[in-house]
Amino acid sequence: MSAVERQTAVPVDAEGLSALQRRTSAVLIASQILGGLGVATGIALAVVLAEDISGTESLAGLAPTATVTGTAVLSMPLAALMTARGRRPGLVLAYLIGALGAGLCVIAAAVGNFPLLLLGMAAFGAASSANLQARFAAADLAEPQRRARAISNVVWATTIGAVLGPNIAAPAGRSVSGLGIPETAGPFLWASGVFLLSALLVAVLLRPDPLLTARALAPVEEQSAEARSIRAGLAAVRASARARLALVTVAVSHTAMVSVMSMTPVDLDHHGASIDLIGLVISGHIAGMYAFSPIMGRLSDRFGRFSVIGLAVGLLACAALLAGTAGGSHWQSAAGLFLLGLGWSAGLVSGSALLTDSVPQPARAAAQGLSDLTMNASAGVGGAAAGLIVAQAGYGWLNLIAACLLLPLGALALFTRGRRRAGSSISEEQRESESPLDTDS
Repeated sequence: MSAVERQTAVPVDAEGLSALQRRTSAVLIASQILGGLGVATGIALAVVLAEDISGTESLAGLAPTATVTGTAVLSMPLAALMTARGRRPGLVLAYLIGALGAGLCVIAAAVGNFPLLLLGMAAFGAASSANLQARFAAADLAEPQRRARAISNVVWATTIGAVLGPNIAAPAGRSVSGLGIPETAGPFLWASGVFLLSALLVAVLLRPDPLLTARALAPVEEQSAEARSIRAGLAAVRASARARLALVTVAVSHTAMVSVMSMTPVDLDHHGASIDLIGLVISGHIAGMYAFSPIMGRLSDRFGRFSVIGLAVGLLACAALLAGTAGGSHWQSAAGLFLLGLGWSAGLVSGSALLTDSVPQPARAAAQGLSDLTMNASAGVGGAAAGLIVAQAGYGWLNLIAACLLLPLGALALFTRGRRRAGSSISEEQRESESPLDTDS
């Protein structure tokens, strides 16, 4: 064990482990409320701000693309930092970078500089990375049969800030009107302050570090630096069909969600929706993403990861149908966006739990970083293409293409589940730990 681990990890007996898990979850939930508020407040009008600065709809999609690209680019460095020093330093650094990015967005809006806006949005994505990594921190000390619920509870905590964020975007914009800053940039100024609070909360209260504590409780043979290296994480994912399915699940769910969600405000604006109405629709979408995640966690623990992956595919397909055919019907757009968030929640929770189940404990931080890199890189491509698709073909075609992404995911899930039931990969099953309540085993 390294010097950092000896200083940070605190020995915990079986009786104290449950209390420590509750304390860790409480701190992560508090940070998620703040982090979700900051991300949602800024991202609510990101596309509109980008369109105002660039002067063209086809470039508007680059704003959320820059955000998910920044999240993707930072995923592996943050995973490497967490692997070496624990969850706390990685989460604190991510929130600080996010605060810096939000500040750059405000400056870009004030001077009308589109490249600077994209740079700021990329750094802003670090806060999204912190919010995503927090779900894995919640699983570090969780029992296998409650792992999906531990993940989903932290995802749920984002609901409070994320639903409130879009609705305070307009007041946040008006609050900077006397400062020479465009109203659409006001939410980013607020987001910067919120991210600083999140960083302070994690730095002070996330002690002992959950990842370092989990390592301290692991067998001695699993505590070597080589076993928890980035290379070991990549090897663990390559060796497991279930881990590969988990990566595809979170990547496809996130790509479909980001692509459709990012262009929905533009489509609603074209059909006469006000900023306040756009905020309500996005709030409903975010409620679908986060508010029902505990249900997805319990379903995943009770009926198995594969069943909830199938549910995700069905929900996302229905969302694409409703949103893509809504036209000027704002209520149908709202319903489609709500189901889009619900499908994303099912895919993220079940995929994250399946990935954690499927790789050895020492390699999990690296594998989880790879998961976030994959999902955000894929979503970055989807977000960039979304603006071009809407400009050239229309919002309906964007939803059709998003639905088509679900076909290979569904096929892979059926194939992987079939292999397990046929018993064709005995050696792999011996390597993979799984919740005793997972009926897919």
